[in-house]
Amino acid sequence: MLLSIDWDAYSGTRELVFDAPIWGTRDLERDRLAAWQARAQKRGGQDWTALDDDFPLYPGWEALRQYAGVPAFVALSHADAWGWLRQFPGQDVLNIDSHHDLASRSGDALRVRPGNWAGLGLRAGLIRRYTCGYPGWHAALPVAEGFDLERTRAEVAPLLPPEVLARATLGRDLPLPLPAQVTALLLVQSPAWTSPAHDAAFFELAQHLHCVPLTQPLRRPSAP
Repeated sequence: MLLSIDWDAYSGTRELVFDAPIWGTRDLERDRLAAWQARAQKRGGQDWTALDDDFPLYPGWEALRQYAGVPAFVALSHADAWGWLRQFPGQDVLNIDSHHDLASRSGDALRVRPGNWAGLGLRAGLIRRYTCGYPGWHAALPVAEGFDLERTRAEVAPLLPPEVLARATLGRDLPLPLPAQVTALLLVQSPAWTSPAHDAAFFELAQHLHCVPLTQPLRRPSAP
């Protein structure tokens, strides 16, 4: 199987933080840095730690270190996942993520983007079966996709052909597979959704896993 890790499964938010990107954001350059600078300044911070109360780094990411030795790749965005899928086609994919990445209501439905790469991979036969594993903290966040799995599946269903939907599963707080079960791993930064305060942990993990870049992650400044 293939294991995909979106850093936004760990670099998250708390309930009722209304400027959090989980409420909806684009993936433009300003969303990746300037929007985070504005959030930090709003909280009166001279450094990124001002974000920590509202945008914590949830535990569990440390367990990803067990995959050292598995072929690993890193990317800026899940829009870059297509090259990874082409290297290892036709396998099951477990994606630990705050978003299902199966389809989007906006934009070109046939262009690979962060919000639809998995759905397009299923359609193209690059993915056999797909599971989105939402993080456990979604259970306490009603706005999050992983809060109500039946609601989210009902929202996705009209956007996918029935035969594609039948090969997609949504879950929450799923156990990680054993390293021996993983053919390859993809670690995705998603900086529009992840706090710069957690970049050091992200890059430390990528280094520990000896990730090969598909695209270069964003090196954001050490202070706002």
